[in-house]
Amino acid sequence: MKAPAFWYRPRGWLARLLAPLARLYGGKVAARMRQPGSRAGVPVVCIGNFTLGGAGKTPLALAVADILIAAGQRPAFLTRGYGGSEKGPLVVKPDDAADKVGDEALLLARKALTVKSVDRPAGAALAIEQGASIIIMDDGFQNPSLDKDCSIIAVDGETGIGNGLAFPAGPLRADIHDQIGFASAVVVIGPGDAGTAVYDFARGSSIAVFRARIGLDPQAPSLRGKRVLAFAGIGRPEKFFKTLADMGAIIAATEVFADHHAFSEEEAARIAARAQAAKLLPVTTTKDMTRLTGGPARIGLASISQTVPIRLSFDDEGAMHDFLVNRFRLAG
Repeated sequence: MKAPAFWYRPRGWLARLLAPLARLYGGKVAARMRQPGSRAGVPVVCIGNFTLGGAGKTPLALAVADILIAAGQRPAFLTRGYGGSEKGPLVVKPDDAADKVGDEALLLARKALTVKSVDRPAGAALAIEQGASIIIMDDGFQNPSLDKDCSIIAVDGETGIGNGLAFPAGPLRADIHDQIGFASAVVVIGPGDAGTAVYDFARGSSIAVFRARIGLDPQAPSLRGKRVLAFAGIGRPEKFFKTLADMGAIIAATEVFADHHAFSEEEAARIAARAQAAKLLPVTTTKDMTRLTGGPARIGLASISQTVPIRLSFDDEGAMHDFLVNRFRLAG
């Protein structure tokens, strides 16, 4: 689902019309968050967000994993594997099919042990059985089935919490005042006044606050001066296109798809033919590339496409390191 534009504008007539439904929806989510859950047996770090849609959770989860690994821990990612048909629990292998385990699960599996499970307590049990000393749960902040020892909330600096209303009147899953008490830390990713407002609100609520940015991985290939056809099926494709422009790429054409889009053979063949006819380099995200499998046209498009790997960096990585080490009394 593409987020409606009115979610990120001052509250107009449509937001006000939907406000009663928002209070009902948000109230149910808030009540659910207060339900007791199961204990995992090892610490659980949840990487979540206050809103529907993407806010940088997966890059944040990967960055947290790096810190925990450096501190001598054996983290395991626990994910529902959105977009994957398997329910689990199962251990994700980097060469699994995205339509089975989900695209984000494949990105996580390249970093550390990753378990896909719709049933989070069952997934946690499998992760511990596989040797995990700490669990990083990708999403699930509003899901009470597994107790969290620490919840780190990703906030997009540009969009923040939008108009501050719950779905369907706005992007929040529940009123921000109902959610903030369950958060241990807030990480605002990228610049923007909307993110700064959430940063200040969280700090005023005695929640640890951090700033971070998503940028190019140092290993990213140069695209300067190259004419590209950029295609993406992610939450905010315009941010990907801006990254390409900032790299010096000449964006001659774009193709936009829904988040987690399953590329068909026909779509892959069309993109490849369009790029070849105009002598353009197809460029996509690492997440989209995981979905270009399972058929000759998709495999062919993958073979001629280039990805742009990104990574999240904290403005003060030492502060996040200290937060995690002190939170779990790690050796650090």
